Amino acid sequence: MKCIQCQTDNNLKERTEHGGCCKNCGHRFAFEPTSMGELKFTDPFFAKIIADISVENTLYFTPKQLGYFLDRRLKSRSYLVGLLFFWMFFNLLTTALFGQSLFLVFGKISFPMVVIIVNIFFIFGLYQGSKSNKLSLKERRQYARLLQILGIIILGGGNWLSIAVFNSFPLFAICTILGMVSIYLGITKFINQGNIPQTLLVGRSEVEAWLNRWTEINGNINKILPSPRSENRGNGEINAEITAYSFDRVVVTDSAAIAQFLIANNFHFENNCAVLSITGYPENIFNTVLEMLRRNPELKVYAIHDASPRGVALVNYLRTNPNWFSASTATIYDLGLIPRQVIKNPKLFMGNSQESAQEGRRLGPEIRSSLSAEEVTWLESGNFVELESFSPRKLLQIITQGIALSRSSIDSEAVTNLNYDDGDTYSSVGIFLVDSFG
Repeated sequence: MKCIQCQTDNNLKERTEHGGCCKNCGHRFAFEPTSMGELKFTDPFFAKIIADISVENTLYFTPKQLGYFLDRRLKSRSYLVGLLFFWMFFNLLTTALFGQSLFLVFGKISFPMVVIIVNIFFIFGLYQGSKSNKLSLKERRQYARLLQILGIIILGGGNWLSIAVFNSFPLFAICTILGMVSIYLGITKFINQGNIPQTLLVGRSEVEAWLNRWTEINGNINKILPSPRSENRGNGEINAEITAYSFDRVVVTDSAAIAQFLIANNFHFENNCAVLSITGYPENIFNTVLEMLRRNPELKVYAIHDASPRGVALVNYLRTNPNWFSASTATIYDLGLIPRQVIKNPKLFMGNSQESAQEGRRLGPEIRSSLSAEEVTWLESGNFVELESFSPRKLLQIITQGIALSRSSIDSEAVTNLNYDDGDTYSSVGIFLVDSFG
């Protein structure tokens, strides 16, 4: 493992002899892969994760974004070649051990019998892997691809052995059926992945422990955001000259973490807009800014939220709540996430929880009327996609593009029915959906 300070390579023996420190410069290693359990990585790997998620220390990110980012990187490793070698080795080993043991009872047919039984278990295991919620889309497709390869090998090699070596039609038929089943399962699972709910390999407590370990040894990570908190200073008053001005645009999020993320990355300056969360962030200026916004009859409101029951209710809440814009002429744009934007995208990390399912079943008729039957079913099943599952750069790009699209291609005074490339038509009064996530 290379030292991140001096780039000197240290093998396990050298790291052990120097008490977990670099043999050259004495810098302590934060992580020791040989003692990390199932999830193993090195200091250079973690340093690269921080550099990549922050785009070389230029963007702020949340701890949850780091957790998702780590999960993607840890799941992105290719296992196809390794699985093929393991399959070959295991077949040879079991055939040699069990085939020889059964030879006295069944004769030479004992060897193909063992191979067939072993491969039935392999096909079942690969099929389970191709639809596992613990794996990424890439990994699931690797399992599906291996099912196809295994089927081709069984069809070709198994049928040749059945005829040329064993001269057995029953064996030929079994190999043909087994090979075709494996190929069929592999093709169907490769094509029809759908959006399978996933579980994170990395728990929040693990990420927190790794961060604490890293900062203890290497110092603070400048671009990671703390938990959103009250930032009231003094009485929170704003200069009278500023309160006389009214923003033309505001981005409203369904979580304080996303609002904090946008503000930290100067999204409000670059897009000349206010940023607020529905939960009241940033607290020290929230009420004043909201009052300023409500005074503007030309206000444009951009809602950004998770694809979740709570998220899809955000626009209706902004439109009907007297503390927000029920008495305002503001136009509200829903930038998503909307369930239909994510249902057919298997590359996104879709979570699932019983709590989300309960919230989905409690959605009111005014929310359900804006959703398709498929979207309602998806939400009631407990599915969700979080904004924080997107990397910082991708999330900023998506929101910026959504605002640009709504400003350049939508005449909010004249247009009430919007057609997008996906073929959906959205009709509402003063509320527009911008399907920009992908």
